[in-house]
Amino acid sequence: MQQSNYLKDRRIITLIVIMAILAILDLHYGLHFGIEFEGGTQIPLALDHPVNATAMSALISSLSQRLDTFGLRQVTIEGIGNSEVYVVIPSTTQSSINSTINIISSQGHFDGIVAGKEALNGSSILKGSIGTSPPTEINGTAEWVVTFFVTSSAAASFAKTVFGQANQPLYMFLDRPTRAFILMPQSLLGNTSLGVNSSVALSAMQAALSFGNQSIPVIPVTNNSAGISHVESFVNSSNGRYSTAFVPVGLNASLLSFLAAHNITATQESNANLTPQYTTLNLTDTIVESWTMVGLLSSPVLNPSITNGSILDSYEISGASPTTISRPDRLAYAATQEKTISSILSGGALPVALIPETPTAVPPTLGKESLYVSGIAGIAAILGISVFIMFRYRKPFLILPILLTTFAELFIIVSIIGLVGTIDLAAVAGMIAVVGTGVDAQIIITDEIIAQGSGQASAKMILGKAFYIIWLDAAMLVIAMMPLFFSTSLVTIIGFSEATIIGALLGVLVTRPAYGAILGRHFG
Repeated sequence: MQQSNYLKDRRIITLIVIMAILAILDLHYGLHFGIEFEGGTQIPLALDHPVNATAMSALISSLSQRLDTFGLRQVTIEGIGNSEVYVVIPSTTQSSINSTINIISSQGHFDGIVAGKEALNGSSILKGSIGTSPPTEINGTAEWVVTFFVTSSAAASFAKTVFGQANQPLYMFLDRPTRAFILMPQSLLGNTSLGVNSSVALSAMQAALSFGNQSIPVIPVTNNSAGISHVESFVNSSNGRYSTAFVPVGLNASLLSFLAAHNITATQESNANLTPQYTTLNLTDTIVESWTMVGLLSSPVLNPSITNGSILDSYEISGASPTTISRPDRLAYAATQEKTISSILSGGALPVALIPETPTAVPPTLGKESLYVSGIAGIAAILGISVFIMFRYRKPFLILPILLTTFAELFIIVSIIGLVGTIDLAAVAGMIAVVGTGVDAQIIITDEIIAQGSGQASAKMILGKAFYIIWLDAAMLVIAMMPLFFSTSLVTIIGFSEATIIGALLGVLVTRPAYGAILGRHFG
């Protein structure tokens, strides 16, 4: 039979077209390999205090949700005992490591505060409702927005809290410090470029940090004796109420010792971190717009239409990139802010605080050797089975269709997983398993066609009988793999289930129909 006759069959054409499209995508985007083959970074995290199994499971689930929302591929999270977690990411760049550490170390407590009262919190947000939109460039900066919906009870509570607070700021915090105060250098008070003097700046900061008995005091400080005495008097009168102080770099050594003696942790911050971003309302009122050091993300002004008792169910957190960075960096900054905040909110508040420890590199040497050995083993298995089938049926023609369809099936699986997911050792194991099920299906098709090849039945009827068995096998395989595919505790073998499920579905839909078409045309 001429080769052109095979290309007239739509099942064979479908297989060729799919392979051609995937080959183009592979060349353009490249395949993503896992930590075992490309290396990565292991980030140890110490828990603030030991937890039970339930809390550990909730912690791992929250971290997985955060990192998945952020877009990180093949992240492995493993609880070690009851007081440590290991996070392994397939990246060794410092920026990726830093971004990951920022996401996983954030406690994730969200608060929306109006006039010193809580209007929203993290439990108000509906899971799965958090969304983002592409950053937009306005007046030399890139603005970002994170939107979310709240529960009906939270919407009613919000409407009650903001009633009569038209044109007042809604201070949105993520991980707002508790039991803390700020020692603000006198020289950093105010912003001359905005025309904000020291008294106005201090008032704006105090308004932003007001929250009932959890307010964060701002204490102007100098390194002279009067300034030191003022701080000591404040601490002595607080009666152990505070445990953390944000202080400028280079603070007087005796004052640092004084704070330590009173069990207050002094966190030294740069001038940039100590200085909030201001904005002016109605050309007169100055408010703090954002303040990274204390977790203030943004301060949107309440529209009068939502302060008259109206109940709304959606809100947004917004911000802008610094104007001092280049245009491409502004867009990248805004996009990163969006992803970071949405991922933290999606994961919710962590049940326990995490303390990042020193990251270590994960070498890919062993994984590359395993990939090489697995490839050799897979090829040897395919060739061995093909030779066995040739001797079984005494038909050399069968070797080429079996080789072509098996390699085509492997190529499609590798391309799909490598393009939309990550090829790891578990996925490679699944691919090898698929080779066995694929050849098994080919034997069923071959037996049916050769056994009934005398013309007593049509090719359609013969293949229909064979595919009834193949579809049942594939369905049972998919059902068996589903628990592993949705497992959160067995994350390291999810790749195995992915490869097996994809291989089973591709086999019954694409490669095995093509193999049946080749044999059907060859044997008439």
